[in-house]
Amino acid sequence: MSFAFPTKPLAEIADAIDYGVTASASTIDTGTKFLRITDIQDGYVDWATVPYCDAPPAKLLSAALSDGDIVFARTGATTGKSFLIKSPPRGAVFASYLIRVKPSSRIYPAYLAHFFQSQGYWSQIQKRTQGAAQGGVNATSLSEIAIPLPPLPEQRRVAAILDKADALRRKRKRAIGLLDSLTQSIFLEMFGDPATNPKCLERIALGDVIHSASDGRHVSPEYSETGIPFLSTRHIQRGRIVWDDLKFISSKDAAVHWKKCRPQAGDILYTKGGTTGLAAVVDTDKEFAVWVHVALLKTDVSKIEPYLLEAMLNSEFCYAQSQRYTHGIANRDLGLKRMVKIEMYLPSMAEQKQFVKATGVLRRMRLQVEQVSTGEAHLFSSLQSRAFSGQL
Repeated sequence: MSFAFPTKPLAEIADAIDYGVTASASTIDTGTKFLRITDIQDGYVDWATVPYCDAPPAKLLSAALSDGDIVFARTGATTGKSFLIKSPPRGAVFASYLIRVKPSSRIYPAYLAHFFQSQGYWSQIQKRTQGAAQGGVNATSLSEIAIPLPPLPEQRRVAAILDKADALRRKRKRAIGLLDSLTQSIFLEMFGDPATNPKCLERIALGDVIHSASDGRHVSPEYSETGIPFLSTRHIQRGRIVWDDLKFISSKDAAVHWKKCRPQAGDILYTKGGTTGLAAVVDTDKEFAVWVHVALLKTDVSKIEPYLLEAMLNSEFCYAQSQRYTHGIANRDLGLKRMVKIEMYLPSMAEQKQFVKATGVLRRMRLQVEQVSTGEAHLFSSLQSRAFSGQL
């Protein structure tokens, strides 16, 4: 991508590019919030759910987050993803699997944050990660990213336009979230809370109602500009697959992945690495492949409706179990052998079909909203491209 403005390497327009604190997350209130990769979801951080940490005072001081800081995931499925810090809790710090950029006075933080969402940024990140042994980025490679640098008034103007466009996109996403919450409300109304099982339903384990649980290949793929969509955990949310911000692999590589794990309509994708315990039915016939941190559940439809299993797995009862079965701190993993032990309850097939019918209208409404949202995403991408090529 060519830029209309002169470019500078990030190192020249940042006061600091550094790593965070190496510490263990804790639920004990130490007074220091500990921001991790997994706490950043869809461009949002719920600080109330962010854990705490304890570390030497000097390190906590140097890693303290401020307004206008931008943090980056440096490894895993979200490598290169960034987040602009706004009004962090006092003394909050960031974890070592994140890189923090402190913009200098030469660049407006919101402008820089928007650039880090653009194709001009991602094309540079892709070049730097493909040759890396672990497929991640480090402070050095990030410091070399070329940033288009118009005068500050133009930076502020571009940021204001993109802020407004992004706000419209987020409103549409919130509408989708509300529809998803209605599905869970219908589930609870029909079957009650699985934690108490007020309907006295049959108690089973996940492994009892699926033919198999598998995951993607345990290797980092080689991405291509076009080809077969390659989904990671960031594409799986409760009750839906997100087809935005896709990466691709060649048909040849996809064929190798499919020998181990080939998604089909009616299967369920279940996140097992990083952000774990989120389920979504495959509701499309399009071809795609999945990364190692996504489990593929082949549903036994003679026993359970896929949409009922999706709702059950996304219930607080099953989600809490998924978190107990998730091991590790830096590299969180919900192993396949542990996953299939998750307990749940099984309504009659007649009740399951009634649930699928009752929630069908919500799925159709969500599809309509998502189609509009996809159009808005394409328009936003085009707007970004125009913004950084001087055409706004």
